[in-house]
Amino acid sequence: MVLAKEPVPGEVKTGLIPPFTAREAAALAAAALEDTLRAVARVPVARRVLALDGAPGPWLPHGFTVLPQRGDGPDERLAAAFDDAHRLLPVPVVLIGTDTPQVTPDMLAYALSMLSAYDAVFGPAADGGFWLLGLRVPDPGLLLGVPMSEPTTGEVQLRRLGEAGLSVALMPRLTDVDTAADTFVVAAQAPRSFFAAALARMSALR
Repeated sequence: MVLAKEPVPGEVKTGLIPPFTAREAAALAAAALEDTLRAVARVPVARRVLALDGAPGPWLPHGFTVLPQRGDGPDERLAAAFDDAHRLLPVPVVLIGTDTPQVTPDMLAYALSMLSAYDAVFGPAADGGFWLLGLRVPDPGLLLGVPMSEPTTGEVQLRRLGEAGLSVALMPRLTDVDTAADTFVVAAQAPRSFFAAALARMSALR
């Protein structure tokens, strides 16, 4: 499952403004979204879900079930996305956002495979958050109340899983795109991505 927001200028990746314009930030968000969805599309799974805030666009590949996001805060939206996907098909669920366009199908397949032996799989992000969370049996109580977009978000979420008595497999730590500096780090890690191509076009015009 991918948790995403429609890449509308001024509403996505505002942390990149400046030095990027609102339109450029939205273009980077759209490229990262397309990279993420294409990676997910190449993983053999029972169902692919996009929990979307906004409307689908031409960037959406075939084979995804689109569900509207529910809830007010980010923790509520994450919890609701897990709940909705699991009700749709009661199997283990792996959720990622769209801030890590360097993610590969192999990484996602590995995360899914870990749920055959562990209750949860967790992908820490370099900024203190997390880029992936997988749950064998989703439970809203594992997410509600976790402060999101904070330097301690990942630490609190991981502790919440442990306090619930869940066994947790850890994924590699990835850099997610939150700042302008992050864009160049991530593009270098995925030089053939749509994200890297979009950033290169913008850099060439400056």
